[in-house]
Parts: sequence; C-alpha cells; structure tokens
Amino acid sequence: MLEPYGGTLVEREVFGEEAEELMAKARELPFVPLTPRMKSDLILLAQGAYSPLEGFMDERTYQSVLEHMSLPQSLPWTLPITLSLPQGRDLPPGKLFALGDADGIPRAILEVEDVFLRDRAFEARAVFGTDDPRHPGVKQLMEEGDRCVGGKVILFRPFPDPFAPFALTPKEAREAFSRKGWETIVAFQTRNPVHRAHEYLQKCAMELFDGLFLHPLVGFTKEDDIPAAVRWDAYETLLRHYYPSHKVILSAFPGAMRYAGPREAVHHAIVRRNYGCTHIIIGRDHAGVGQYYRPTAAQEIFRLFPKEELGIQPLFFASAFYCRRCQAMATEQTCPHGPEDHVHLSGTAVREMLKRGEDLPPEFTRPEVAALLREAYRDRRSDLRDRPASLRERRR
Repeated sequence: MLEPYGGTLVEREVFGEEAEELMAKARELPFVPLTPRMKSDLILLAQGAYSPLEGFMDERTYQSVLEHMSLPQSLPWTLPITLSLPQGRDLPPGKLFALGDADGIPRAILEVEDVFLRDRAFEARAVFGTDDPRHPGVKQLMEEGDRCVGGKVILFRPFPDPFAPFALTPKEAREAFSRKGWETIVAFQTRNPVHRAHEYLQKCAMELFDGLFLHPLVGFTKEDDIPAAVRWDAYETLLRHYYPSHKVILSAFPGAMRYAGPREAVHHAIVRRNYGCTHIIIGRDHAGVGQYYRPTAAQEIFRLFPKEELGIQPLFFASAFYCRRCQAMATEQTCPHGPEDHVHLSGTAVREMLKRGEDLPPEFTRPEVAALLREAYRDRRSDLRDRPASLRERRR
C-alpha cells in the first residue's frame, strides 16, 4: 500500500476527555462560521485526507499553489485550501478561534498563523481558467471574503451528517483494504449516479486490480446536480445487483466540488492516495462543467507531474457509451461505428428526462437505478437533499 502523501497521515481530530476540554475552551473563544465548502475542507484536513496539510493554507502556501501548483516544499498540490473571513472580521496571528457552521456550535479550534488578502479574480483564473461568474466554482469563490486566515486546526466535535455512518476516514479505509488483502486499489470519484458508462470503466479496472474503492462525493455540489441522498441509493442499488461484493468498497466522500476540471482531477488523485489507493480512474472532462475545459484537459495535466511525485497512478479512459450495432459498451478506441449508433446521455439530458417523468433507456443505466431516479424526481420532498427516509432508516 502506498504511504500517505508527504510520508505521514495527518490526524487533527481528538476524542474523549481531550475533546471535552477543547469544547469547553472553544465556548470562550470568538466564533467564525464556515461555508459548506470550508466545512468539508475542515473535515478532510482533520481526518488526514489532505495530508500533509495540518490546517488552512497561509499566504506563502496559497501563492505557491496558485502560481506553481505545488506546496512550498515542491510537493505537487493544485487547489488552494483556504478559510475566508466574513467581511469586517480580523483575526490577529497567534490567537485561537472557534470554528463551526451556521448553527453557531463550536466544533473546531483554529490557531491563527497568518492573515492575508487574496485577489479572487486572479485565483479564479489560476484555478478555474476563467473568472466567468456563471462558472459554479467562480460563483462560489466570489461569494466568499477576500481576507483569508491560515493556521492549524483541531476538530473536537463532528458535524451532523446523515452520511457520516457511511464515510470511512483515510485510516479506516487503509485498514479495510488491509483486511481484504488488497495491494492494488483503484479509486473512482463521482458526483453523479453510476450509469452504464461508469460501470464499464470500473469493471475494466476491476479486471486488473484487487479492488474498487467507489468514493462518491456527498458534500457541496451545484443546485441542479442530483441530490447526494438519491445518488447514494443509486450506488447501493447498483452494487447490490451488478457488482461482486468482495471486490468493492463503497464509502461516502465528504468533500465539496469546485468544478475546477484539470486541477481538481489531480487533487482528487492526491486525496485518494491518502485513503490508500494505488490507482484512480480519470475519465474525459473529469470534474468539469459546461464547456470551460477541453474534454482531455483533466488527463493531459498529469503530464506535468512525474509519476513518482504523485505516487498514485491515473488510469485514462475515453468516453464510454452503448453501441447499438456492437450491442455492448464500448469507447472510441474499440467501436468503429458512428454517433448515430451510440447511446450517450449528458447529465443535463438525464435531468431533463427525469423532470418530465420519462424512462431512461436501459442502454444508459440499469433499470433498477432508472426506477429509483424516476421515483425520486416524482417525489421532490423538501428534505430530499439531506435526509431521505432510506438514509434515516439505515442509520437507525
């Protein structure tokens, strides 16, 4: 199994008496609320998914990531991990502050090491390749403050999360792989329900490696993405009917989407190395959105980093589809037929069909998954995004 990125798995989460002591201490500290993106980053920092980082980036690290796609010690890193302050707030270096979400309950402590101003337009162009406010990642960035604070964090009280029972930490994932005797583990990152094209790519990889780590993102996504709870039910349904259980581990990933295309693809690879994976599937337009990135950009960026630096090996696949003439799943590498014979639906097309109550073709997704998605769209309850009945029942 690969060692964690940077050599050591960072753990910035405490429990028991130590957590109780910090909780009491945090009640006396100034409080800073976190956005959904910053909350996800805090959780992943504390659990070690962002190793070797121990907290939110200071200015030197932030600038190095934007300009050189590396940490100051030259270790490749592609996304800034920042904590922005609400307008009008200032945190002097050396002070302690409590962190939490909108409920106002302290859940972590930040030791301020650095406070700096950032140029959000410059950051947008560096990370997303655009400062177009219609880009969901740019929109999210522009809604944050321009003053950032860097420093180490300690998480002492978990955030309420219906997916927490289904989310392995990096340490737990490594232990699970070891128990199964897996030496080669291929990761699959997704924010969409697994359809036939995804299934094809995953099963091709499963022929070559000991196990598949299906790691769907359940943190922040844009509004028109299919809710995480619905997607989770789709993953479980698919695995129950079409995958060998001894070859797959399904775990929720509490990260937030940036939609940063190429840079986010490298970030997803680094994070999965910390979970213990040796390989990761990188398809066309990985972490992309709209027409902001070339279809192969997320694969081409890996040429900039020597394989020994990242450690984890990317697996590049062409876009998969069902070919009516081949009567099988295929890619442009294996199918000689034209687009008129291919069934390949975009996420937008799928959402529109579901909104109209139409059946998704079996060549695109398994019928059990299609029925689940159709039912979910027919019953759009107000709590569908966060607390579906199925998740509540399994948690109980």
